[in-house]
Amino acid sequence: MEAFSVKRSRALQFGMFAVMVLGFASPVFAQEASASATAVAQWSIITAGFALGIAAAGAAIGQGKAVASASEAIARNPGAVGEIRGALILGLVLIESLVIYVLLISLILFFLKPFGG
Repeated sequence: MEAFSVKRSRALQFGMFAVMVLGFASPVFAQEASASATAVAQWSIITAGFALGIAAAGAAIGQGKAVASASEAIARNPGAVGEIRGALILGLVLIESLVIYVLLISLILFFLKPFGG
């Protein structure tokens, strides 16, 4: 029990030290907002595109695995077609909703000025 409290105490000390270092170092990175507003806008658009591409690729892989598993399950047990189909459609909808959320965030980054610039 004592070893756990020592580890927890060290973790707390390390966390407090990290917050303190970041707090002192944050003014170093401060700069004029108008000088980099266009660069931030350009990079937010590029980041939004990459995020949407990665999300779409991950969803495509997940949907492919789900359909393959459902096809195999139906081939093994044709009597459970309805239950497997329902679970498959629900899973595909949930996978696709994640891509739609990323699309929404990408559109927000694309059409709105990020960081109030």
